[in-house]
Amino acid sequence: MIEVKDMTFGYSKRGQKVFNGLNLKLESNAIYGLLGKNGMGKSTLLYLISGLLRAEKGEVTVDGIRSEARRPEVLREMFIVQEDFEMPAMKLSEYVEINAPFYPHFSQEIMDNCLKEFEMTGNPMLTSLSMGQKKKIYMSFALATGTRYLIMDEPTNGLDIPSKAQFRKVVASAMTEDRTMIISTHQVHDVENLLDHVIILDHSEILLNNSVGEICDKYVFEYRTPDDMADAIYAEPSLQGNAVMAPRGDKAETTLNLELLFNATTKA
Repeated sequence: MIEVKDMTFGYSKRGQKVFNGLNLKLESNAIYGLLGKNGMGKSTLLYLISGLLRAEKGEVTVDGIRSEARRPEVLREMFIVQEDFEMPAMKLSEYVEINAPFYPHFSQEIMDNCLKEFEMTGNPMLTSLSMGQKKKIYMSFALATGTRYLIMDEPTNGLDIPSKAQFRKVVASAMTEDRTMIISTHQVHDVENLLDHVIILDHSEILLNNSVGEICDKYVFEYRTPDDMADAIYAEPSLQGNAVMAPRGDKAETTLNLELLFNATTKA
């Protein structure tokens, strides 16, 4: 379990706090979508969870251990895919040889399967690759580590449309019963079919914290004509008609529309 207790953090003692008394729990065996407008603290929260930043007050714990301690038993079970990263000037095989030993559950088979799905072949020099290619290798290694906690910040940035479909496939195939993934993204349509749980963050306020099952049990997401809007909680125009979020009642369950949910929550 990841637990944030009454946590306060700011980048400057004189500046506005990013978080002031934030509380949050993330259970095991789920893929969480962490959403929020720009500047709401999504990346900061991920860095606090991974121990790259230290809370001013309160605490952030991973399986009961404070993340800021950067204890080996936590680090070997956690991998963070940062939005901005650099790859070293070495061959892929060298990168794996140097870094894989830090992760006791690393699987070369999973690494190879992910690279195959991403259509990455050979043993390239990492610095010679495009940003999209580097991200494919970075993601493949992350999934192959076998860590219990995998954190991803804007993982589909830099990927083309076919690669985003490949990303969803490799993430789904790498999910196991004892794994927890946190995906922070603005590209909601890239991940909405992957998620088990949605968190919408506004600094220290959690606007939404529900499982996808709970959301789809309570609401429908559909397209309607202008004369069928009486019970709409939120609506916005689209080429197919009005995109509507409304109480489900006795209607059949619909597929989650994550963008509509996000807009309904943040504009309420």
